[in-house]
Amino acid sequence: MIDRYRSRGAQSTVAFFLVILIIIALITQWLDISIVTGSLQKKFLLQYSPQIYSEEFDCSLNCSEISPVITTNIDKTTTKACPEYFRWIHEDLRPWKDTGITRETVEKAKDMAHIRIIIVNGRLYTEKYKQVFQTRDVVTIWGILQLLRLYPGKLPDLDLMIECGDKPVIKKRDYRGPNRAIPPPLFHYCGDESSFDIVLPDWSFWGWPEVNIKPWEELKEEIKEGNRRIKWKNREPYAYWKGNSKLGAARHDLIKCNASDGHDWKAQIFGMVWKNNGRYKIYVEGVSWSVSQKYILACDSMTLIVKPRFYDFFTRSLLPLIHYWPINENNKCGSIKFAVEWGNKYTDKAQEIGKGGSKFVQENLAMEYVYDYTFHLLNEYAKLLKYKPTVPQGAVETCSETLVCSVRGQKRRFLKHSMVKSPADRLTCVLPPSYERSALSGFLERKENLTKQVILWDGSETSSI
Repeated sequence: MIDRYRSRGAQSTVAFFLVILIIIALITQWLDISIVTGSLQKKFLLQYSPQIYSEEFDCSLNCSEISPVITTNIDKTTTKACPEYFRWIHEDLRPWKDTGITRETVEKAKDMAHIRIIIVNGRLYTEKYKQVFQTRDVVTIWGILQLLRLYPGKLPDLDLMIECGDKPVIKKRDYRGPNRAIPPPLFHYCGDESSFDIVLPDWSFWGWPEVNIKPWEELKEEIKEGNRRIKWKNREPYAYWKGNSKLGAARHDLIKCNASDGHDWKAQIFGMVWKNNGRYKIYVEGVSWSVSQKYILACDSMTLIVKPRFYDFFTRSLLPLIHYWPINENNKCGSIKFAVEWGNKYTDKAQEIGKGGSKFVQENLAMEYVYDYTFHLLNEYAKLLKYKPTVPQGAVETCSETLVCSVRGQKRRFLKHSMVKSPADRLTCVLPPSYERSALSGFLERKENLTKQVILWDGSETSSI
């Protein structure tokens, strides 16, 4: 009997210690993944599944004290095709397809660039060459840092020169002739047919704090909710625009179309906001392209686009009469008046065009695609580099923590609101191949013919689709 009690006591002791060991192990793991501030925060990223980045920042830490994460929980079985506009990546990089890109070629862009971004072993370093308007450079860097958080360990080493101004700067005319030099690769927010600038998603996708424009994903949902509240046929049957009319001749000329000047051009040039009070919204360029185009297209209203000269990374795939209505730049007021009267007569067709543009940006311009476009653009660019990027002397390591801690107020709030909360559990969308020359020519010809058709209707004042 005594031996039996001793045996039971020994078993109870062993079981007790096993329970204690399990509890200690669980507490240790909990501590490792739960402590995100204070002296124990030497790792910003969680090491266990699910991997979620902390929304708190310890501003006493340097980037070198924060270890990058290695993602293991990736669903490799589910893949989807990227939107069609991703094909323009191949076109933008075509000038260097045969020659590749040397360090010397990249360095030639230094005089025109505002900032340089170098990525080595998943860490980001920056150099600043010129003063930048507002915080375009800061938010551009932030966007690439979020890409590194979304796809940790996936981006190759990179060396980028970025121009943060309004107009493209690498002119094709400077690189013509039998002895032409290789153009320096320079990333920029927009391009045109006369430049070699490589188009990168602009800073406003992560918010524009100086003018109180929220990060795109947040604002896009607010616009979508507004579309549900105010139906198209219940909106004012006029065209609206609001902006700085001093930026560019086209905008200054547009002021003449205001309905309050004694002529009923069916336009109100001062009254448009990126919400839903008008059936028609006008897009017109300023000094160059405008970030407003995506907001205007998202509103479900039929977008009236005054013939643009510049493009950003997605707008080249927009088609007249499917995503927008083209406006004759040489007869803006008459063209706008005709578009509004046509839309008010053929309301179902006008609403269909408005929804076509809205669907394009609401679905194909979701932030996951903005990140995937940037990823594929940088990845394809890296394949062209004929050298291994290294950190230049004087470059400063930059990470999400130090960038957030460097700003205050609304600027900090927008950065935190647009922060990637966890690594992707999926692969990027599948990059489509480059256009066949005949297919690209056919697409551009179709676009031009649709535009010409609308201009003919505009002149004849009669149309039916």
